[in-house]
Amino acid sequence: MNRISFPLALSAAMLCIAAPAAADDSFEDVPGEPAGEQRPLWELGLGVAGLRLPDYRGSDQYHAYVLPLPYIVYRGKWLRADRDGARALLVDSDRIKLDLSAAASTPTRSNDNDARQGMPNLHGTFELGPNLNLTLASSRSERWKLDVRMPVRAAFTIERSPTFVGTTFEPNLNLDIGGVAGGWSLGMLAGPVFADRKYHDYFYGVDAAYATAARPAYQARGGYAGWRALAATSRRFGITWVGAFLRYDSLSGAVFDDSPLMRSKHAVTAGIGISWVFARSSELVTTRDN
Repeated sequence: MNRISFPLALSAAMLCIAAPAAADDSFEDVPGEPAGEQRPLWELGLGVAGLRLPDYRGSDQYHAYVLPLPYIVYRGKWLRADRDGARALLVDSDRIKLDLSAAASTPTRSNDNDARQGMPNLHGTFELGPNLNLTLASSRSERWKLDVRMPVRAAFTIERSPTFVGTTFEPNLNLDIGGVAGGWSLGMLAGPVFADRKYHDYFYGVDAAYATAARPAYQARGGYAGWRALAATSRRFGITWVGAFLRYDSLSGAVFDDSPLMRSKHAVTAGIGISWVFARSSELVTTRDN
């Protein structure tokens, strides 16, 4: 899933994948004081990320990348980018949150992928849509929190003239834990993946014009697309942020598992990144980020 938007799409993909532990802070709550600290409204940084990704879910070919990695934290009242990801808060209460969430996929050059030889390249995609978060349990200071997240997103290609390529739904259980082993943040999530026919056909469909003896024409169906589990960790050391993630995807039982482009029912995605914070706001806000 390559062109001028390639570095941006890949960096965005890592940030979205690692959202459960995306933006850890080095600040600590003071024992005996009310939860929440005065922290900068925004922080900016830049670093580098190393990634190992499949060409697409279901591909048996992987590529490794080294790319720029931005570090962005914004602690506004309605717009935030923190350890819960980048989002616009529409409803914000103790137990229920409704926000806008984003995700991304990387581009693939068909000439570099055996299953897609002779087919059009896959553009990177950007997904955006509402996300309902229900908090099931948490500690008083929110050092740990268990949520049910239900993001529904519309997907568009990343190119000069973006094209709508379908809708996804990825409900999951998400556990965030702060202050692990001396200050590391840990995020874990797991859940099924669903998408409509249009989305699946973008990745797994084969038009008659590109059919061969070994790759028959195929039209994908909408529905179940397997499940995924992810673990991510991060920590701030002064002005330095370090993070890593590991994700496992299972496509067993997916509605498109008979596609000729499906070469593997399992995928392991991994990445590590380091960023240096070079600017922060002089304006402070009270937050419970950890």
